[in-house]
Amino acid sequence: MLYYVLVVLYVLICVMLLLVVLLQQGRGGDIASAFGGGGSTQTAFGARQGATVLTRATTVLGALFVLGALGLAVVGQRGPASVVSGVKGLPATPPASTVPAAPAGQKPATPATQPPAQPQGSSQAPQPPSR
Repeated sequence: MLYYVLVVLYVLICVMLLLVVLLQQGRGGDIASAFGGGGSTQTAFGARQGATVLTRATTVLGALFVLGALGLAVVGQRGPASVVSGVKGLPATPPASTVPAAPAGQKPATPATQPPAQPQGSSQAPQPPSR
């Protein structure tokens, strides 16, 4: 909620800064005055004037623009949140038997991964299968 309030406030600051900059009058700094053709009393950016309400508003709104951008960057660093965070999972159920039940009247199948049983009297080690 706080994030959205800050975003709306930041957009209002941006719009006001845009309007204040556009309302200011140009300083007469055309290309001729930038290269010394405008007279001796003017600098490269025009004659120095006192600070008006618009220039002070530009300074304040510019500072709020930068601070707002930094503030929104910090508030937006929360990271991605899960859609299902806070939702409890299903209760745990006991695992089902891994060997399927045999139909009535049949012997259960033995898994293929067990090695064949060795006779009791055999002392030989099992041989690897030939290829």
